[in-house]
Amino acid sequence: MPLDQPDDYPEEKEMSFLDHLEELRWHIVKSVAAILIFMIVSFFFTQWIFHNIIFAPTRIDFPTFQLLCKLGEATGAEEALCAKPFPFKVQSRFMTGQFTMQLTTAFVLGFVLAFPYVFWQIWSFIKPGLRFKEKKSSRGAVFAVSSLFIIGVLFGYFVMCPLAIWFLSTYSISPVISNEFDITSVVSTMVALVFGSGLLFQLPVVVYFLTKIGMITPQFMRKNRKYALIGILVLGAIVTPPDPLSQSLISLPLYLLYEVSIFISAGVIRRKEKEEAAAA
Repeated sequence: MPLDQPDDYPEEKEMSFLDHLEELRWHIVKSVAAILIFMIVSFFFTQWIFHNIIFAPTRIDFPTFQLLCKLGEATGAEEALCAKPFPFKVQSRFMTGQFTMQLTTAFVLGFVLAFPYVFWQIWSFIKPGLRFKEKKSSRGAVFAVSSLFIIGVLFGYFVMCPLAIWFLSTYSISPVISNEFDITSVVSTMVALVFGSGLLFQLPVVVYFLTKIGMITPQFMRKNRKYALIGILVLGAIVTPPDPLSQSLISLPLYLLYEVSIFISAGVIRRKEKEEAAAA
């Protein structure tokens, strides 16, 4: 029994390497099955999903545009904040374009909807290998990771997607050029914005575990703020379309998450110091 494990805490059964592989295989099978179930359901509701989810941010009745317009009316900036019908068409220039995007959309929706269960399966495989104190300090990990992922996805969909579409569809370098976007470009851009936001919002969780293993301290994070800001801007440029507005939209919340992560890191250090003082 490990030294940090209480007497009434059950011992984990010893498993061989092949047993671990078998256990991992079943966790992967269950995760893939959950994704496939949601993917199949999404596949059969394609028309509704494309009209009410995928193409919704391209219409001025989208909630984000409605709120911006109300803000513009209240502040006298109605001309700047009230969106007008977007002057672009969506086309499919490849024979397999629509079918490929239907599969892509179904898979992404399946993964997003199944993410809490998928991460719970991953955590169920990792958790038995942790010590008692590590398990105790990481309680709520599934809820925290899933919540941050969902918040990031919602931010990407309701903030980044409509504003990026607004900027990119109305941007023009010459009246001779008309905007006619391919369906693969529209869907790929939205997936990058939504899925990228969900992953980048995991920053506090990453900082928490890096602090637990001693790789990061709050002092280190405060000292290297300017380098972190540069890194955040680079990340924002990678996961967003090549325009300053989208990059700023993802960089600002990421920097706020960085500041929150400093407080989380400081809390982990304080708890560690209290435990060491109690043990001494």
